[in-house]
Amino acid sequence: MEKTFLMIKPDGVQRGLVGEVIRRLERKGIKLIGLRMLQMDRETATRLYKVHEGKGFFEDLINYVTSGPVVVMALEGERVVEIVRTLIGNTKSYEALPGTIRGDFGMTIGRNVVHASDSVENAAKELAIFFDEKDFLSYTRIDETWLYE
Repeated sequence: MEKTFLMIKPDGVQRGLVGEVIRRLERKGIKLIGLRMLQMDRETATRLYKVHEGKGFFEDLINYVTSGPVVVMALEGERVVEIVRTLIGNTKSYEALPGTIRGDFGMTIGRNVVHASDSVENAAKELAIFFDEKDFLSYTRIDETWLYE
């Protein structure tokens, strides 16, 4: 089973979309194994978005993700990185398909409701910023036998 990281950004929290995002993930069959709500500080935000450091939008991005509470979660499932990326839709919300989280709730690139890891390797790095291994719960969902072959 893969693990991945997903964050509901300040716009998603402020708009009351936390439950909706989690509902969509759970209804798909993705297992939630870790969850926290926090106010991200600048140092943590810089670690998360280090790949964008030096780009013209970096300061605005850091200011935005530290502007209000976020919800961070650890998710688990077969091919979960790829599945979550499909569920959230294109980073450019105006190009995201209807039915995806960004397609249904986003209007721009900057306010696109969620951030999710784009690879197993990045998921491991991003999860380590917010969680220790001991924070991940291990359990069997009642529907797992119906989700996987």
